[in-house]
Amino acid sequence: MVIGATGQIGRVAVGALARDGWEVTAVSRGGGRDEGWPAGVRAVGADRGDDTELAAVIGDGCDVLVDMVAYGPEHARQLTSFADRIGSAVVISSVSVYEDDKGRNFDTQAEPDGFPVYPVPLGESQRTIQPGEASYSTRKAGLERELLAVGDRLPTTLLRAGAIHGPHCRTPRELYFVKRNLDARRRRVIAYGGESRFHPASVHNIAELIRLAAVRPGTRALNAVDPDAPTAAEIAAAIDAVMGVETETVLVDGPPPAPSVGDTPWSVPVPVVCDMSAAERELGYRPVVRYVETLPDTVAWIERRLAGGRDWREAYPKMFQAYGDLFDYAAEDTWLKS
Repeated sequence: MVIGATGQIGRVAVGALARDGWEVTAVSRGGGRDEGWPAGVRAVGADRGDDTELAAVIGDGCDVLVDMVAYGPEHARQLTSFADRIGSAVVISSVSVYEDDKGRNFDTQAEPDGFPVYPVPLGESQRTIQPGEASYSTRKAGLERELLAVGDRLPTTLLRAGAIHGPHCRTPRELYFVKRNLDARRRRVIAYGGESRFHPASVHNIAELIRLAAVRPGTRALNAVDPDAPTAAEIAAAIDAVMGVETETVLVDGPPPAPSVGDTPWSVPVPVVCDMSAAERELGYRPVVRYVETLPDTVAWIERRLAGGRDWREAYPKMFQAYGDLFDYAAEDTWLKS
């Protein structure tokens, strides 16, 4: 059973599991289907926030429950309440649960000297933040803490995803460069010398981890990222290649020189690069795609969403909410002229 089946990860994971021989029930609020799913996939509508609806679709039980949308400790308790009907679980978490040895994490990054300095590569033994209700990260930490504590009753693999990318993403970081190219912006500014590295995670590689964890139940937390962690400048160049455009990149040493100038969705002062050796060791994991191999589909998806001059804030409201105005061209031009 896959909860959140029509989201960006769920669409790929359902297909991967079905092709691996599982009988898959794809659960989403709308009960829709993806055109790429095998015919045998059963699609049902249910709100995972409603215990009665979730209990009904679980029915007599399932061997594996995959949860794309579990968010806080209440969802961990919800899953635990069905432990007698679930063989094992695979639940999506986030690398944002980590904190560095000085207590810095993604929630402190806006503070002076607040960005976390993690080991490179970052392994699963790194400590995590205290659970709470304050943020996405603290709630994900609460989800993890409760599920790991009941591993004897409900074996659960937690997958700590990096910067997720692929079609159907509601906050595609690639939008930053794709829209500039569509708008014929042939000069762009990138902070931190273009060397920022924030580890991406393809929906295809996450789906492969889900597929492997489904047949190797256990209680564990594993990183879920791509084999490569390209720099912001390398990502920009790769998107240019996909779109067949030539641009001039103005690299700025240090942080963005002005508000909304050079501050890409990958711009971080120190690298966030994760170690995948635990997944390789415990699941026999090997990546199925590399970042640049998936870019054509991602770029095409974004281009379709913006077709006809559609306002990017309408096409990607969550992106606007998370990052603010990514396309303040007037501010960029003013800084470039100066």
